[in-house]
Amino acid sequence: MELREEIVQIAAKAKKASRDLSSLGSSAKDGALESIAGALVDEADRIKTANDKDLEAAEKNGLSAAMIDRLRLTPERVKAMADGLLEIVALPDPVGEVTRMWTRPNGLRIGRMRIPLGVIGIIFESRPNVTVDAAGLCLKSGNAVILRGGSEAINSNKVLGDIMIEKATAAGVPEGAVQVIPTTDRAAVDFLLEQEDYIDVIIPRGGEALIRKVVERSRIPVLKHYKGVCHVYVDADANPKKAREICMNAKLQRTGVCNAMETMLVHVGIAEDFLAMIVPAMLEQGVELRGCEITRDFQPQVKPAVEDDWSAEYLDKILAVRVVEDLDMAIDHIRRYGSDHTDAIVTENYTIAQRFIREVDSSSVMVNASTRFSDGFQYGLGAEIGISTTRLHAYGPMGLEELTTTKFIVHGDGQIRES
Repeated sequence: MELREEIVQIAAKAKKASRDLSSLGSSAKDGALESIAGALVDEADRIKTANDKDLEAAEKNGLSAAMIDRLRLTPERVKAMADGLLEIVALPDPVGEVTRMWTRPNGLRIGRMRIPLGVIGIIFESRPNVTVDAAGLCLKSGNAVILRGGSEAINSNKVLGDIMIEKATAAGVPEGAVQVIPTTDRAAVDFLLEQEDYIDVIIPRGGEALIRKVVERSRIPVLKHYKGVCHVYVDADANPKKAREICMNAKLQRTGVCNAMETMLVHVGIAEDFLAMIVPAMLEQGVELRGCEITRDFQPQVKPAVEDDWSAEYLDKILAVRVVEDLDMAIDHIRRYGSDHTDAIVTENYTIAQRFIREVDSSSVMVNASTRFSDGFQYGLGAEIGISTTRLHAYGPMGLEELTTTKFIVHGDGQIRES
């Protein structure tokens, strides 16, 4: 069978499954997710064997340490995937929820009811945990899902897909509700993006190049974020110890993820003392610092920053540092160079914090907290299927509700329209 024909059949199968899945009861969906969660833990050795093949190939192909970290499935990460599914089970099923009802003067009662989006195509790189997170969220929200992971994770994704499909089907989920494209041929992505008759939305997760390629070629609506240029602004009224801990965590807790801090902004009023505390700590952890002229006046060991550094998503142990005159300059910098992903302020000044929240329009805006919290699991959404920095129809981490839309429902008692 030719690849194009194979992709068409996968998409058509998903469309058929989505119709039955949309009416599947909550108990059946939850039972399937519980069964998958148990199987992930029970088959951890099988998953590790497949993941080891991917890791070995990644090292041979010269992938960066950060990318290899994203690819690695440790026992703790497998357990976290299973726990994420159980958290989804514990969340209310959004399908069928009536979010609002009102009555018109003629007696018609009109409302909105949540329904699944239909068929969702997920195109992603590196992180095989996305396979499980995405499938779990789609099943719970009544959507069929087609998963196309990167070639670097092909063995891991196939095994995870096999486990999920086996357990979901045994639990009564329609065949075709979860499918993993089993080839590394890049043409499969192009063929998938042509299937507007079967697929309702595409969600790409990965580097900016992948996402732009998907947007350029897709005939299907795309929910996306190009990159995560995340900022932490340390205000003049920040608690220095709190600011140090937040900045260290935001940069170093995991460097290769989209919500890691890439630029640190520091108010000039505290810059000399704060930089004297934070710069040695960052350097000790192997972070390469690239700073503005004022930063380098205070800390000459910092490398000079160039214009491209302010808009860079490093995904590595590199940090841009800029000293700003005031809150206005910090906000202007974020608006100019940010990516609408996640931005944070560290301050004890309530008025300043409220201004930051109102005037920074990123999908997540934080006060006195690490940018690393901006993901679905940490927000209580039951993992996430992605982070959208486009405002239609979702903005920020996408959980169950963001995988539904609403239809109008109308209750009457014989009313007819006369004009």
